[in-house]
Amino acid sequence: MSNQLLEPVKTATHSSAIDTVRQQQRDAKAKRNREQAEFLQAFTPSQKMGWRNVDWVVFSWMLFVHAGALAAPFFFSWSALGVCALLHWMTCSLGICLGYHRFLAHRSLKLAAPVKFVMLWCGANSGEGTPLTWAATHRLHHQQSDQPGDPHSPNEGNWWSHMLWLFGVLPNHVNERLFNKYVPELMQDKLVCFFEKTAALWLIITGFSLLGIGAVLNGWQGAVSMLLWGMCLRMVLAYHSTWFVNSATHIWGYRNYETKDRSRNLWWVAVLAYGEGWHNNHHAHPSLAPSGHRWWEVDPTWYVIKALRFCGLATDVKDNIPEVGAAAND
Repeated sequence: MSNQLLEPVKTATHSSAIDTVRQQQRDAKAKRNREQAEFLQAFTPSQKMGWRNVDWVVFSWMLFVHAGALAAPFFFSWSALGVCALLHWMTCSLGICLGYHRFLAHRSLKLAAPVKFVMLWCGANSGEGTPLTWAATHRLHHQQSDQPGDPHSPNEGNWWSHMLWLFGVLPNHVNERLFNKYVPELMQDKLVCFFEKTAALWLIITGFSLLGIGAVLNGWQGAVSMLLWGMCLRMVLAYHSTWFVNSATHIWGYRNYETKDRSRNLWWVAVLAYGEGWHNNHHAHPSLAPSGHRWWEVDPTWYVIKALRFCGLATDVKDNIPEVGAAAND
């Protein structure tokens, strides 16, 4: 058979092969879209709300610390108040705002190894979850902010965004995908993985330490006082200040930048949450270490980062604040 006769056959075969590849690509894309939609659906109230989905460990813990916080004023002592204030700053500002949030979730800076250990220790003692879970959930929040799949959008209800989203358990395969997709580099970090496995242990150690210190100072009453103030009340105050970032700063406040979500800057949340209340700034430029972008937007966590950088303990700090109103990087 001549080459002229074979040419149409070759062309038809080649065209068919291309069509097959294109169809496979379309099928693969459709499958990925279905899987992503199912993944995001797992974070909605329709999937997480309901008695069969309640995370009873989280529910019981929250019930315990809130009850303890209500009881704390009846066991007041100045030493317990001092420990409460110190641990609140260490766990909320250093642990969550600096360690889990700006360092792990957004890679806004690098920390020297001893400081990194301290920040992760503080984060574990906040009781706000493990470092991988916290960072992965937060990165998902930024990707889907106020859109379907956002773990805590006020579009699903103000109480949902504030705290109810915490009480639903996720299936194992969803958690696995959450980690693999959103924190793959952190899963290779040995120190992060160490605290991922031991976060609950540090809470137990801290709790018994507080009991022991209180007992030495003032017997059983001192032990109860130190636990209620140093653990329960301190954690409840930190919890709600963090949760207000998820709820209130997506509802009230002003905006320096036009973003795709509902994020706002809210001064009283910034006061309660060590600078995290300048939330519109953060959503517009999430990789920046400072959250306050105007001179009056006080950001205590940023001041700690500046001090660490001055001492050579923080490097590669991303602090190039753009002009207010500049295009967002969200």
